[in-house]
Amino acid sequence: MKKLITVLTTICLSACSTFGIRSAEEPRYQVLNDAEPFQIRHYPSLVVAQTEVNADYKNASGLAFQRLAGYIFGNNKKQQSITMTAPVIQQQQAERLSMTAPVMQQKSGAVWVMTFVLPQGYTISTAPEPLDSAVLIQEIPDKKVATIRYTGSLSEQGIEEKSAELTDWLVQQHYKALSPPRSAAYDPPWTLPFLRRNEVHIDIE
Repeated sequence: MKKLITVLTTICLSACSTFGIRSAEEPRYQVLNDAEPFQIRHYPSLVVAQTEVNADYKNASGLAFQRLAGYIFGNNKKQQSITMTAPVIQQQQAERLSMTAPVMQQKSGAVWVMTFVLPQGYTISTAPEPLDSAVLIQEIPDKKVATIRYTGSLSEQGIEEKSAELTDWLVQQHYKALSPPRSAAYDPPWTLPFLRRNEVHIDIE
């Protein structure tokens, strides 16, 4: 089964070719402010498949992707295949710790969350139910998102550097951040690094 998922994933992601030609569906959004490489966008509500893994970035990426790829390639109660979209979203999970006063929030160290956006038209009620209990179907409400776009190989260090750049820009532009940074990857690993489209997203007020 794992080998089959790997083969199907390769075929599916080949829509985003080595030469930077992308045909995978992307969530529609409205650009509110364009200051390349930064943008402020408005995204509509989205239905997503999501999973979390307690591991380092590299291992979490592989396991989380395998789970979600399994779901869209038929590991669901309808045995239904779902077209893969872009980007693949990943972020380090923040853990809420109840304190006497105040309520604190901090990163939980090694828990990574990966998200696949389901194609337009799916709802919570029409999305196939996952057979893997570690995969959850959720609806994300509409929101404003600040982004920074960059090329190159995807890495934890690169995500951290671009997250810092985006955070600094938000402060300079007097935007209020509402979420931790998250990575958005639009291309498979074999895409030539200088043709890759990578982004970091932060929800804003």
